[in-house]
Amino acid sequence: MSVVIYAESADGKLKKVAFELASYAKKIAESLGTTVTAVTVNAENVSELSNYGVAKVLKVTNDKLANFNAKAYADVVKQAAQKEGTKVIVLSSTTDSLYLAPLVSIGLEAGFASNVVGLPLSTSPFQVKRTAFSNKAFNITEISTDVKVLSISKNSFGLVESASSISEEDFAPTLNDADFSVKVESVEKSTGKVTIADADIVVSGGRGMKGPENWGMIEELASVLGAATACSKPVSDIGWRPHSEHVGQTGKPVASNLYFAIGISGAIQHIAGINSSKVKVVINTDAEAPFFKVADYGIIGDALDIVPRLTQKLKEFKAQNS
Repeated sequence: MSVVIYAESADGKLKKVAFELASYAKKIAESLGTTVTAVTVNAENVSELSNYGVAKVLKVTNDKLANFNAKAYADVVKQAAQKEGTKVIVLSSTTDSLYLAPLVSIGLEAGFASNVVGLPLSTSPFQVKRTAFSNKAFNITEISTDVKVLSISKNSFGLVESASSISEEDFAPTLNDADFSVKVESVEKSTGKVTIADADIVVSGGRGMKGPENWGMIEELASVLGAATACSKPVSDIGWRPHSEHVGQTGKPVASNLYFAIGISGAIQHIAGINSSKVKVVINTDAEAPFFKVADYGIIGDALDIVPRLTQKLKEFKAQNS
């Protein structure tokens, strides 16, 4: 009857979002009088999950699952949930899990709530608070099915340490050819030091950077901040940056603690995709740019002049406070 989470990993290492899910699930498990079980796929070291309240890990090791496959991974999570007899499955809001969650829900005949931003308001009836209308509003959703699937918005809960003993168990779910009907032909990975999915800070550039030759400014600022680099859709469309860095409603959703929009006017799709970010800083020459209407801080001016100066000031601040 444990609460089950899917703890995502990349290249064998658990992602930060896995620890946020564990923190969230631990609180639900306490209210339900149960424990937390994590499902991992090809993860090498899972012991760190014990720092966030996970009591048991079902470790799946399978070369066929080297690349994410929504149908196959959904089958893994479904079978793990059935094995544990769980009533609550908690997933993240990463791109992979957004594909995964509906399939898990169908497989378990479970109610599904996406974009959840807090612990259940009530467990009987089971009610959660969610964002709606591209993060412009909230609603309260009641799930009446026996099994519930929740997708948690990134950075909405944070990391809460809760040390526990942990057991690890090899788990070999039954997978068939139908699970692999979709084939992965190639995988494009961004080369930044920090991935967009794991970043607390994102530095994003648009056409206001005037050309790919100026992107070193974005990368240097990101390096000083320990941030991920990103870009607007037009920038990836014209080939200045890889599509893996495109953020927004039609790219990767971003819910960082701090988001820099540099030389990005603020198309509605872009703003909708990053609106869950807590603090937004905009740098743009156009004082009427739509982004300024949603910004927490705005600088009107040429990014090619402002960004190097901002980077230098941050370097000086870090040197004085290190």
